[in-house]
Amino acid sequence: MSQGIEFNRLMLEMRSMQTEAMARNNAPVTQPPKVEGPSFADMLGQAVNKVNDVQQSAKQLATAFEMGQSGVDITDVMIASQKASVSFQAMTQVRNKLVQAYQDIMQMPM
Repeated sequence: MSQGIEFNRLMLEMRSMQTEAMARNNAPVTQPPKVEGPSFADMLGQAVNKVNDVQQSAKQLATAFEMGQSGVDITDVMIASQKASVSFQAMTQVRNKLVQAYQDIMQMPM
């Protein structure tokens, strides 16, 4: 939940900086048109939750294999583990891009 709060705070800061920059240029401040559908924050939160679900599923499958439960194959465990790893790496790259974009915006001259 703290990641969602951090992201929301980041978005609010970026919006206020945009408003300030537009006011300094004497440009009219207009609201962006309302777009129906989930917001970016919602979509990002869903993606993080999906990555967490994949990781939990892989962990449960590995535990079941380690306990010797029937019907759990090592190939399924390895595939689930790799899916969890790839999804986490992708989410990490998205996070890195967001942080870099935020840093670039913060370094822009006012």
